[in-house]
Amino acid sequence: MTSYEVRPVARVVSPLTDRGTAPKQGDEGAPPARVVFAPEYRAAAADLRPGDRLVLLTWLHEADREVQAVHPRGDPDRPSTGVFSTRSPDRPNPIGLHTVTVTAVADGTLTVTGLEAIDGTPILDVKPVLGAVRDR
Repeated sequence: MTSYEVRPVARVVSPLTDRGTAPKQGDEGAPPARVVFAPEYRAAAADLRPGDRLVLLTWLHEADREVQAVHPRGDPDRPSTGVFSTRSPDRPNPIGLHTVTVTAVADGTLTVTGLEAIDGTPILDVKPVLGAVRDR
């Protein structure tokens, strides 16, 4: 198979430092966090504003890339399920998907809510949440 190179555009700065105790989803008690852009990508973030809803694509750098099946939400009473049917961080390509809301913008840094990623997590890309598509 072909491999692809990705470069982080930002990093997560968060009080969450332990994967085992971090919320499993952003709406499960994730504290405010910061998205700190690398200097070479700050121009790409120049139009982001408080109130914007964004999708962050992250590289879940502490993931086990060999895992192919998990018990959903770490619950051993649930049946083993293929990772492509779950939101498990352990997967062959540990790309995280997070919908966040920007609460502040300053000096190449966004403060966001709804981000359960741990401190130091690389951010691969940032995309706006789009509204509903209307028929024309």
